[in-house]
Order: sequence, then C-alpha cells, then structure tokens
Amino acid sequence: QVQLLESGGGVVQAGGSLRLSCSVSGFTAEMDYMYWYRRAPGKGREYVGEIRPSDGHIDYANSVKGRFTISEDNAKNTVFLQMNNLELDDTTVYYCNAGGIGTDYWGPGTQVTVSS
Repeated sequence: QVQLLESGGGVVQAGGSLRLSCSVSGFTAEMDYMYWYRRAPGKGREYVGEIRPSDGHIDYANSVKGRFTISEDNAKNTVFLQMNNLELDDTTVYYCNAGGIGTDYWGPGTQVTVSS
C-alpha cells in the first residue's frame, strides 16, 4: 500500500513563495509517475507538473512554467513543488498523484491561499 501526504500549504501574499512537499510511503518501487494537480472550487482538476521517477524528466503546465519548480529527495521519498511569484489564481487545493501500471494514489491535498 502506498500513501501520499502533502504539506506546506498556507496563506501567502501575492508575489510570495511557498514550498509544498509530497511524502510517499509504502512500496514506492512501482511508481512510474508523480504528478502535481490542483483543483479550485467549482473548477475541474488542473495539471500543474510532473516528475518521472525513472529518469527524472520534469514538465510543467504553461500556467506555472517559470514560477514553479519540481524537485525530489529520493532518500526521503519526497517530492517538492517550489512555488514562486504566486498569483491570486494559484489559490486552490494542491494534490500529489503517483502510480504505475494498475495503481493510482492520491494524497488528501493541501490548501494554498494567495491574498492581495
């Protein structure tokens, strides 16, 4: 069983920064992907970015490219989402999602609120 747990959310002023963490526990060798998503109230799920455990390939949504950075600490089984120059539209719940063939896991999410 794999469990994901996000942390690091909070309230920050526009233009500020936050770093989210996604701690992964359990049988992590099966993970083929690790995504960050976000979902605002009344809106659908929005892809934020990803890191591929096999080769470290990283990609981002155009809406966050240049502002957000994904990294990982393999020793701690943790993936990070560094968010800089935050905008009001970044306010929402952020989720990490990981899985492989036949598996798909989600964390409970962490709230990010950007204030003016």
